[in-house]
Amino acid sequence: MKKYLDQDVFTETRSRVSWAFDKFNKIYISFSGGKDSTVLTHIVLEEAKKRNRKVGLMFIDWECQFNLTIQHISDIFELYKDNIEPYWISIPIKTWNGCSQYEPEWTCWEEGKEEIWVRQKSEMSIKDGSIFPFYYNDISFEEFTPKFSEWYSEGEMCCNFVGIRTQESLNRFRAVAKNKEFCFEDKMFTTSTDDNNKCWSVYPIYDWKTEDVWTYYSKFKKPYNTLYDRMYRAGLSIHQMRIDEPFGDTQRKGLWLYQVIEPETWRRMVLRVAGANTGALYSKEMGNILGNNKVTLPEGYTWQSFAKMLLDTMPNKTSEHYKNKIMVYIHWYSTRGYPEGIPDEADYKLESLGKAPSWRKIVKTLLKNDYWCKGLGFSPTKTSAYSNYLKMMEKRKEKWGIEI
Repeated sequence: MKKYLDQDVFTETRSRVSWAFDKFNKIYISFSGGKDSTVLTHIVLEEAKKRNRKVGLMFIDWECQFNLTIQHISDIFELYKDNIEPYWISIPIKTWNGCSQYEPEWTCWEEGKEEIWVRQKSEMSIKDGSIFPFYYNDISFEEFTPKFSEWYSEGEMCCNFVGIRTQESLNRFRAVAKNKEFCFEDKMFTTSTDDNNKCWSVYPIYDWKTEDVWTYYSKFKKPYNTLYDRMYRAGLSIHQMRIDEPFGDTQRKGLWLYQVIEPETWRRMVLRVAGANTGALYSKEMGNILGNNKVTLPEGYTWQSFAKMLLDTMPNKTSEHYKNKIMVYIHWYSTRGYPEGIPDEADYKLESLGKAPSWRKIVKTLLKNDYWCKGLGFSPTKTSAYSNYLKMMEKRKEKWGIEI
């Protein structure tokens, strides 16, 4: 349950940031160039100036980004150069591509594809991943970020300031609405990110509303990403404006903005990433095209047979990947009340909340091109462990006897 304080969010945020400076020896900011992470960066670096301290400023450059965002990143790195340890990271990192079944993951700054990179790397960026002892080719974003924290901490207590706000999504609300046993000194805006409880994510602006963010910029005249001005002119409300890596199953809804705001950037993105144009064309369509909102069952099919038909139309590698996830999903529920298999469909609300399994839920996952099946409760498998995962799944197929 939310408990309101007799304090404005700006004052409370400065207090949280000050507390973190008192408690942590190593501090860095996860910076994206968006409105939220920029607000947080201003507040944290003002505190760093007061204390004559330097903090890390970490920006993962996805290559496929607006030039306006890159200009803003450059401006912030220059503005605070005396109080930051710069980590502008432009190295090959793998991430999710919700626009293609042939390339369900893509790698930014991929070696061998320099001629079709969307743009060239910034002069101030880190261009060689070998400076990070944990780095390897094909490392995923989900692996890179926690390993960066451990590396940056050097074994000391480390704070990673993250500019998420719980107003944005339920998952972000869950990041702070948890048991205090998972928090640092019972501070609900903290979460441990390693087994040794040395590295912590800290969310000082978690309770800000969108209006608070823009009030801050207006009141204190701080620089922000002017891409938001272009978004406003394109017809977006302040609550619809987001800056993120572009090709996830939710982020792809914003691909059309590249066409409107930076058409030359968009032209290069279409050449660079498989399915980019398809994602832009259909990401806003409701129904069966990309699994948005309510999907419908084709005549003559059950949800189970529809799922199998979708799997048969996919590239073999992608199809086998999904089949492994579905097999685990079915087996998990076989020991939890569904020994004869999951139903074709269940109560729609229960399905949406993840409280009831069904083949309809599997169909939505496939239509969304949800490669890591987050909609079914899975987390991404580490790239370094994926080959072992495939071998394990072959043994499980024989043991469980589940056919997809």
